[in-house]
Amino acid sequence: MIPQRTATSSTFTLHVNDTAHAVTVDHRTTLLDVLREHLDLTGSKKGCDHGQCGACTVLLEGRRANSCLLLAVAHDGAHVTTVEGLGDEERPHPLQQAFHERDAFQCGYCTPGQIVSGVGMLCEAAEGHPSHATPAEALGRATGAPAQLNRDEIRERMSGNICRCGAYPHIVEALEDVAENGLEARGSVRGSEVSA
Repeated sequence: MIPQRTATSSTFTLHVNDTAHAVTVDHRTTLLDVLREHLDLTGSKKGCDHGQCGACTVLLEGRRANSCLLLAVAHDGAHVTTVEGLGDEERPHPLQQAFHERDAFQCGYCTPGQIVSGVGMLCEAAEGHPSHATPAEALGRATGAPAQLNRDEIRERMSGNICRCGAYPHIVEALEDVAENGLEARGSVRGSEVSA
């Protein structure tokens, strides 16, 4: 007879915004639900709950990820950055400041995911990662050279984040401002190992 598995929850550690948290949750709990319901970090939003809107975007080990699709238990020991970990009222992240200056939001529901995704995108571009919009001649350049971010590149790289209000032009302008000022290369995530 095959023994029945009775354990339905586990205790593990997540390093969220540079703070270690020991959590005990059901194995079916998503990273998004741990952040919102167990750690009271409500910046990441539950939009579609299918990984299609980007409202739940976090940085997982420095890379963009839809937290609604990730089982939390599979990320024991992982480093996660949410919008709350990017900056604060006194010292906002440059992209948060650019969103404010460019009025890059309307209802604001998608804004945390847009900002976190934008920070991740700027880091990816600074590391030279191409996109589907990267011109063929740029693909032949030396690896690791920063990608040139024009509007088409920004739109393509941010295509996983949906804004129902249609604030896209201002979002692109905010990202252009930060990219033009080279701020993506200066410690994009406060206090963590992620930087370009």
